[in-house]
Amino acid sequence: MTIYVGNLSFQATEDDLREVFAEYGEVSRISLPTDRETGKKRGFAFVEMKDETTEDAAIADLDGAEWLGRELRVNKAKPREPRSSSRAF
Repeated sequence: MTIYVGNLSFQATEDDLREVFAEYGEVSRISLPTDRETGKKRGFAFVEMKDETTEDAAIADLDGAEWLGRELRVNKAKPREPRSSSRAF
């Protein structure tokens, strides 16, 4: 399972996120997307943990918590929906 972390401070780093989520268990992967054009962080992240039980505890504790001046939105990530390849020009 992957955890979605929204309303994230733009100053947050992968190391910051790893430190917070490591309090709940072993973190296997963190993705901190950036804008393709500007290279700036997009204000959200995805965190994967080794154990689903620890993921549930992290979600329960961190959703709505204030961190780096922002109220976090933390929940199970939804699968990415396929994009349509047809575009009108």
